Amino acid sequence: MASISTTPAAQPRLKIWQRLSFEETVFGWLFILPAVLGLILFQLGPVLVSMGLSFTEYDIINRPTWNGLENYTRLFQDALWIKSIQVTLKYVVIYVPAALIFAYLVALLMSGRIRGISAWRTMWYLPSIVPSVAAAAVWRWGLHPEFGPINFPLKVLGLPAPRWLADPDWIVPSIVFISLWSLGNSVLIFLASITGVPRSFYEAAEVDGAGIWRQFTTITLPLTSSIIFFQLIITVINSFQVFTSAFILFGSNAAGSVAGPGNAALFYMLYMYRNAFGYFRNGYASAMAWLLFLTVAILTFILFKTQNRWVYYEAGDDNE
Repeated sequence: MASISTTPAAQPRLKIWQRLSFEETVFGWLFILPAVLGLILFQLGPVLVSMGLSFTEYDIINRPTWNGLENYTRLFQDALWIKSIQVTLKYVVIYVPAALIFAYLVALLMSGRIRGISAWRTMWYLPSIVPSVAAAAVWRWGLHPEFGPINFPLKVLGLPAPRWLADPDWIVPSIVFISLWSLGNSVLIFLASITGVPRSFYEAAEVDGAGIWRQFTTITLPLTSSIIFFQLIITVINSFQVFTSAFILFGSNAAGSVAGPGNAALFYMLYMYRNAFGYFRNGYASAMAWLLFLTVAILTFILFKTQNRWVYYEAGDDNE
């Protein structure tokens, strides 16, 4: 790289270049300043404050008082906190594999070249843009055990009709069902990855006599495994943060003590919300938030450690 001449004739050009560089730096920082301030004041700041509050007794009205690890020790003696963990883990175990398999299968069906497929893709995506509050309100009516349209055809056919939101055993599966209804984003991401697999790979496999199942297991699945891994991480993180559906269906009374029959809908985020804004135990809720963060972080770390065993990444150019 040629160096800039420092002869007397070149000095004016050097000063102009330095001034332009300085102006670009200043204007660059001015343009990103709102985003940086927003990150510090509204995201990073509250996170650090909640860490401090988790070691205090704080009810919003009075000043925080230091209580050390008392909030964390009280959690393990709180029956409702343990119940919220059980409910959330049950949801995670059912929803994560169901969401990944269902979204991937729908994307496979949508990847075919069929007349009118664009309309079907649009129909599958539309539920994902419906506001969560509106969707939960509609499903509360749809899953009504007596008057809901979901049970009506079952009763007409003489089949057993689940009591959905009225039966403790069916509450978590009901919320899983509601969540699966709005998987448009996941389907769209899977669809892009499946259609992005080069067609030449399938043509070569057909020449070698590979059938549809063989092509799927040796071409489609490996070449889209990185997207499956990405969706797995996002789905696991989101599944621990179920709140809107549970709140609309069962927890509209923030200070109430019931979240469905037998507290069967007492998700972790719902119980944390009640502690913060129903009981005004904000230090306690902050401790809950940090334990949730550590749990999700550990699970994410474990998933990243296992990706080398099943995720395929295309090798880059060694010369780069």
